[in-house]
Amino acid sequence: MGTVVMYSSVSVDGFIADDEDRPGPLFDWLSNGDVALDDGGALTVSQASYDHTRPYWDQIGVTVVGRHVFDLTDGWDGTPPAGVDHVVVVTHRPPPEGWDAAAPFHFVDGVEAAVATAQRLAGDRVVEVAAGDVGGQVLAAGLVDEVRMDVVPVVFGSGKRYFGSVDAPHLLADPDAVIPGNRVLHLRYRVRR
Repeated sequence: MGTVVMYSSVSVDGFIADDEDRPGPLFDWLSNGDVALDDGGALTVSQASYDHTRPYWDQIGVTVVGRHVFDLTDGWDGTPPAGVDHVVVVTHRPPPEGWDAAAPFHFVDGVEAAVATAQRLAGDRVVEVAAGDVGGQVLAAGLVDEVRMDVVPVVFGSGKRYFGSVDAPHLLADPDAVIPGNRVLHLRYRVRR
């Protein structure tokens, strides 16, 4: 099975959005360079960010998100983001009325079932878990293998926490990647078991 990775851009003080779910400048690093990160060239980053991010993105088979993120993005109009094959949505509610049942989205109740579904769909590819409440629940359940953060030089002061409502310590190994880019610091940690 593929690696389960918790991932997001994050403020220096640990937030993935402000109190009103706005990411503010957290994604500015995706337009702060001269190397195209995506096929269309809408995202341009430094060479260091490209060398770190593109290989990771190419490994992602499935993304796990909460229903809140799904609703905020309007389900990406039924097309998984950034070339991901499937999206698993952790929710206690059914898909939205009129949702295309053929879209590669899977609505699952509970994080353990969501990760199991994602791993089955991903095979040996990476299962990416969005940071925040769902990511924190997956970490607390002992199902995260790796934590990746794109740390952006901004302080929010309050907002949506990277690790959600995790209320117990979890040890991470020393960082095995510390990559400075334009307006971002890429970090990668293995989760200690």
